[in-house]
Amino acid sequence: MNNVPQVRMGITAVSRDCFPIELSQKRRSLVAAACKAKKIPVTELKTTVENEADALKALKEIEKEGVNALLVYLGNFGPEGPETLLAQKFGGPVMFAAAAEETGKDLVGGRGDAYCGMLNASYNIGLRKLRPYIPEYPVGTPDEIAGMIADFMPVARALLGLRRLKIFSFGPRPQDFLACNAPVKALYDLGVEIMENSELDLYDAFLSAKDSAEIEAVAKDMAKELGVGNKHPDILKKLAQHEVALLHFMEKNLGASEYGVFANKCWPSFEKYFGFVPCYVNSRLAGRGIPVSCEVDIYGVLSEYVAGCVTEMPATLLDINNTVPYDLIEAGRKTVGDYKPTDLFMGFHCGNTPASCMANIEMKYQLIMHRLMEPGKNPDITRGTLEGRIRPGEATIFRIQSTADTQLKGYIAEAEVLDLDPKSFGGIGIFAVREMGRFYRHVLIEKRFPHHTAVAFRHAGKSIFEVMKALGVPDISFNLPKGTYYPTENPFAG
Repeated sequence: MNNVPQVRMGITAVSRDCFPIELSQKRRSLVAAACKAKKIPVTELKTTVENEADALKALKEIEKEGVNALLVYLGNFGPEGPETLLAQKFGGPVMFAAAAEETGKDLVGGRGDAYCGMLNASYNIGLRKLRPYIPEYPVGTPDEIAGMIADFMPVARALLGLRRLKIFSFGPRPQDFLACNAPVKALYDLGVEIMENSELDLYDAFLSAKDSAEIEAVAKDMAKELGVGNKHPDILKKLAQHEVALLHFMEKNLGASEYGVFANKCWPSFEKYFGFVPCYVNSRLAGRGIPVSCEVDIYGVLSEYVAGCVTEMPATLLDINNTVPYDLIEAGRKTVGDYKPTDLFMGFHCGNTPASCMANIEMKYQLIMHRLMEPGKNPDITRGTLEGRIRPGEATIFRIQSTADTQLKGYIAEAEVLDLDPKSFGGIGIFAVREMGRFYRHVLIEKRFPHHTAVAFRHAGKSIFEVMKALGVPDISFNLPKGTYYPTENPFAG
């Protein structure tokens, strides 16, 4: 995962000038010590902010220490103007939290009133139109504040990544697959760059990489990764050439950005000219933190990148694809447990999921494309998928999407990939989401989300929800429990 930022967390104490500054400084040091005990890396910044001049001084210290994410810590009541000015001028991901009182034995000279100060801070946060991370209950002991910082770190990592991200897209959406098409304006609202290119640009990059010295080593690495699943060894050099071409293109065109991802057209003309399907290359780059979405799905790859930043693990992009037959459910009843048939679906794509996220892998050919392009022939130009069963365990399905009128919306649902054989082709797994049937109808269909979903291979809903809040996504949906109705759900239907 070499395409995600490293969070360098700092903690700055603030103090209202009519409260003891020493109280805030002492409490800041106790939080830093609690972080050290929990092995949470933080920089304890020595400037304590009481006024605007202190805020400017703190900013210089922050820059000197290389801090890129900040806790504004109310060790006492705190000065709402200077502390929110600090957050505004800092510009990076910021969280606010406040100190709880330590003991009933010292509630005169040792009382900080930070519980009250957070209320004043919130008003000034609103005046400055800031969207900092504020924990669910943002007041606590040093040990509790350290836990809040740990929760903030994955959120900060995603926000830092998005601010320096460029999406490279190649080609328009395929005909009749307009569902993932969306305006790019909302990317700029998020601070994400996009560089749109044609399929000819991709083909030119591929041809230009033909004589690259790196191809041989990449092909050998592919063979090593595939092992006994390397069923089409003669195609590896072409795939390696494509991988090298994409990485060269990204390196050459990152410009002012630091991180890059791809949204590439992969059919129907791709196979005829390139001579393979790019799925396995997409899977390999995703495994390195450089997701490559299929079918020019720019918001799909954006979502996949967020999932990778939050978890620091490879993510994937799958179709919410097909139902699970009743006989397969009954055969696996012990594994299915109390999940209902409508809680289950199969997540599928042609072969773009990283090998590390699969239970077993094999190089195959794209069956659907083969039917279209090579009917009745041995597979040739449709080879290049990475297929197998998706690894069982925790998962989160998630998507940020722009509507046609450039309004952002999103959804999150924590899931489980069941340890059951889907008995089908592609990179595929059986997913279980509580009340998925209702979520499918009243969120995915009702709000017109496309069929692609980003998949994080961990329960990451808590962090992803906070990322979307910090990004200002106004419409965030999640799967509601039975008995809690969606706005469009008919309460008399059941």
